[in-house]
Amino acid sequence: METLKKIYQITIEINKLLEGQDTTIERQQMIEQISSLIEKRGEYLQFIQPPYTESEKTIGREIVQLNKKMEAKMNALFTELKQEMQQMKQQRKSTQSYINPYRDVQTMDGMFMDKKK
Repeated sequence: METLKKIYQITIEINKLLEGQDTTIERQQMIEQISSLIEKRGEYLQFIQPPYTESEKTIGREIVQLNKKMEAKMNALFTELKQEMQQMKQQRKSTQSYINPYRDVQTMDGMFMDKKK
């Protein structure tokens, strides 16, 4: 029972962290904190064994509901990170093409190739 309560508390902490995302600097710290909390929670999950009491079952149901919310928030965060990475990649490509606009041009202007021998 005590282990299940710890898992519940850790799940609540993870959800609170996911709700409070503000800037990219804070987001890096938030991701690190979430990772450590998930690892800690995984350690506690190993110690849960049946049979379960009714109170443990209700706490378990609440944890499952929180997990669904947490998963949705983490997926949203992941897609946001992917979009930012794509934008950075595109911005880097645009900057490179601005610095050297003729780098990717492969034309044969002014060149005559005679195929007959």
